[in-house]
Amino acid sequence: MADSEHEVVERQVGKGFEPTFNLDDAFSDGEDGDSDLEFSSAALRKHLAENPSWAAKDDGEDEGETDYGSAKDVHTSISTFYLDGCSNSHPESRSSSPSPTGPETEEHEQVSRDFSDITLSEEQITNGHLTSHADTHEEATSPPHDTSPYPAVHIDVSRSPPNRVTTSIDTEDGVKEQQEHEAVHPMSPASSSHLPAPSHDLPPLPPSPLPRSPTSPSMRYQRTRSGGQSTFQKVMSKTRPYFLPPKSRQEDRKHMADWEAMMKQSRAAEEKRRKALQERRLARELKIEHSIYTWEKEILPDWRVVHKNPNLRRLWWDGIPTKLRASMWQQAVGNALALSKDNYKNCLSRAKRALSAGLFPAETLQAIEEDILSTLPGLHIFHPETGPLYQDLKDMLCAWIVSRADEGLEYVHGTAKIAGMILLNMKPQQGFVVMRNLLERHCMRSFYGSVATKDDVEAYYRIFDTLLADSMPKMYFNFKQHQISPGAYLPDWLVPLFLDHLPFEACARLWDVLLLEGDSFLFRAALAVLAVLEPRLFFPDRQELLDLLRGENKAARDVASRDGRVLDGAKYTIYGVDEETLWERIDSMEDWWRESTWKRLTQRELPDL
Repeated sequence: MADSEHEVVERQVGKGFEPTFNLDDAFSDGEDGDSDLEFSSAALRKHLAENPSWAAKDDGEDEGETDYGSAKDVHTSISTFYLDGCSNSHPESRSSSPSPTGPETEEHEQVSRDFSDITLSEEQITNGHLTSHADTHEEATSPPHDTSPYPAVHIDVSRSPPNRVTTSIDTEDGVKEQQEHEAVHPMSPASSSHLPAPSHDLPPLPPSPLPRSPTSPSMRYQRTRSGGQSTFQKVMSKTRPYFLPPKSRQEDRKHMADWEAMMKQSRAAEEKRRKALQERRLARELKIEHSIYTWEKEILPDWRVVHKNPNLRRLWWDGIPTKLRASMWQQAVGNALALSKDNYKNCLSRAKRALSAGLFPAETLQAIEEDILSTLPGLHIFHPETGPLYQDLKDMLCAWIVSRADEGLEYVHGTAKIAGMILLNMKPQQGFVVMRNLLERHCMRSFYGSVATKDDVEAYYRIFDTLLADSMPKMYFNFKQHQISPGAYLPDWLVPLFLDHLPFEACARLWDVLLLEGDSFLFRAALAVLAVLEPRLFFPDRQELLDLLRGENKAARDVASRDGRVLDGAKYTIYGVDEETLWERIDSMEDWWRESTWKRLTQRELPDL
């Protein structure tokens, strides 16, 4: 009868029917046995027309108690759906039914659109409200009636013909049976997708969890990164191994107190060491100042005497008194170029004429300005805006450029450091002569020269490699393994004469000895710098080695910044390099350093010297 249809119809019959229900006799009245019964939409519509008492109760009738005495009672309501997807409920019955308003209506409509399995056996409409059977039976004012359970008819055309029609009783066992049946035979989407949404006459289905829309507030929420540490990051241990159990609060407090005590002792020890170093430096300077009488009486008349007298030479190595440094530097450097006193004025006037005429190269001026900015920044006396010696330094550099123009040589970055060091000790006229003669020494001229002196620079690299292999073989082989040649770090030291990397006091003392001993002391000082840095120079990574040699090691800079050290001065101060530690390494070379070795190496690598 309903084998060819594709829908599920749940029908709740009125009170008075037997629990067992035979679908073949559902519409049979026993008087038309000869007529063929048909279960179709047209037949249902015709049968409803012949039995108007089955139609929905009109709004004008009394809203009294519902009588379940018979199926023909005027209060009995049957909702029937067309099999083609349309409802046969009349507009009047829809309009007469109370429709809830507000948020519950929207939620009910949403649920109704998502579910097409309709049942009328769960709830009924009483007095315009949706009430369940349990609520109806519990009402004290309701008349007594039969408490037999109501059968429900289920027609599922998606199943095989023998199993399409089932009946169930609205009891606990029936509900369980129905739930088990739905779990075993779920309704296919094809059999339920064509059914329309029920009208508001029907009881609401139990709410079910619906998939959240991607635009819901909870789905639109995005994690934001907080500005500070999270609670977990504050308590997370960054030093305890992960395989150990977490510390107890008492142990953690004890360890934190121990760490703070150790850091306090470390800072106190570092401060004590600095004070001791400062005291020794002041004592050494005081000793030098007290030796002025010896300098004026024995060395100042003829400075060459220091080469004959070891005591006077040792006195020179300890440092020249500040008030005598200008005259001692002039005598030690000499005037091999035979420059007159007016040489500086002549070169400066030529430079000013070129500047006024716009003939001075703009690239060279830019290079000079950049070099001046990085010249002894800790002293703040060469600053372009506030430095008192800025203009003197710029004039000296421009005059030096003009003096080299005849040879076609360009400006070399680092020259401003040398000119600035000289200006700190003497006037520009004297300093210009000292500067030109100093930079004309063979080693310095090689590094300050053009491409023509490249071979001489390579020869000095080989000399330094030989000295490094003799004095520190482990470091030499470490550099060879990482393919680091002297060209990676030596020019940065020699061109500015260590002023970029060493503290000012250490450089001043190095310059005193350098002007006395000559080029050999440059390489001896470079070896001493490597000896101070030796404990740090065994990194497995080549880039780390290069960063350390350039004074750009990030870890060392962070430590120095934490300790409050000034980072705008010499680059190697972050490694603890100072005058005392450097001169300890230089003095320790007396056991193996020989001037004869230097002469032999220079004769081998530079035979034309």
